[in-house]
Amino acid sequence: MIYADTNFYTNLLLDLPDSHEARRLMPEATDILPVTWLLRLEIVNAFQRCVYLSRHGAQTLRVSPELASAVTAHFFEQIDLGIRFRRCPVSEQQVERIFMDLSHRHTAREGFRTYDILHVASALVLECDTFWSFDAKAKKLARLEGLAVS
Repeated sequence: MIYADTNFYTNLLLDLPDSHEARRLMPEATDILPVTWLLRLEIVNAFQRCVYLSRHGAQTLRVSPELASAVTAHFFEQIDLGIRFRRCPVSEQQVERIFMDLSHRHTAREGFRTYDILHVASALVLECDTFWSFDAKAKKLARLEGLAVS
């Protein structure tokens, strides 16, 4: 099973530098991709952050408030219909336990961010074997934990 982080979904659903690669990978997903509570919250903020960046100097990024709202609605509609994505509950206790372990084993040495660890911990709780991201640090942590990466 494949776990995709917020960075992957943002590139999949908007026109960003890694969008072509995200769209190329999607047919490889034989199962509908799991979407945790963390992903749902982070996706909303990621699209709004793209609006902010568009307004404040990211010349390659053109995301209007209307586009962000439309893409957010489309994302949640696909989840509700079970198209490409599905809501996937994860145990808060299990994620926390794995998070603590990953943080203690890796962060002091590698400098991983909280969200990278939360996503990899979620992937491990869901027993995923593959991790899709365009973020080098998140992919490094996933690799350290034995997950195949995009």
